Amino acid sequence: MIGEGEKLVRALFGVACCRQPAVIFVDEIDSLLSQRKSDGEHESSRRLKTQFLIEMEGFDSGNEQILLIGATNRPQELDEAARRRLTKRLYIPLPSSEARTWIIRNLLEKDGLFKLSEKETGVICKLTEGYSGSDMKNLVKDASMGPLREALQQGVEITKLNKEEVRPVMLKDFEAALQEVRPSVSTSELGIYEEWNMQFGSLSI
Repeated sequence: MIGEGEKLVRALFGVACCRQPAVIFVDEIDSLLSQRKSDGEHESSRRLKTQFLIEMEGFDSGNEQILLIGATNRPQELDEAARRRLTKRLYIPLPSSEARTWIIRNLLEKDGLFKLSEKETGVICKLTEGYSGSDMKNLVKDASMGPLREALQQGVEITKLNKEEVRPVMLKDFEAALQEVRPSVSTSELGIYEEWNMQFGSLSI
């Protein structure tokens, strides 16, 4: 008998087939399709992986308009059968200086807090070499708390502050945030990603 997990997988792909064109996005796909082990792996987990692989094989006939996207930061743990079925394997490197600038501007402009000069933004980008997109988001979030922390230190009751009364985020706020938010991706991890990409990555979309 098919278990609940397998039923859900079949239902997922069934709905996608009925709703074409469709996109199936699986975050942390390595947790679902990690390498199958001969021992130590629960039978239900093994069946779930097998069912997912069967469904992946089934919709790849060329007639379906279904796009399966899987995201992972542990590609080396993907099952070989899953890797074969994921025909386009694209390595997304850490954000460039231009991308980090865009992240800072985009996140702060939404709240009307972006008043940094081009020079100040350049300083922040130099200090955030090696930061991931998630790291940058956390950094901006921490820096954007700077004006409120300052107001609290001055004895201001921030619950009564209007948005217009909060000063813009400044370079000093980012400098303080950099002491708290560090890069989450190590040099050794980057080496693993790049080595995997050289061996299994796709050259183009």
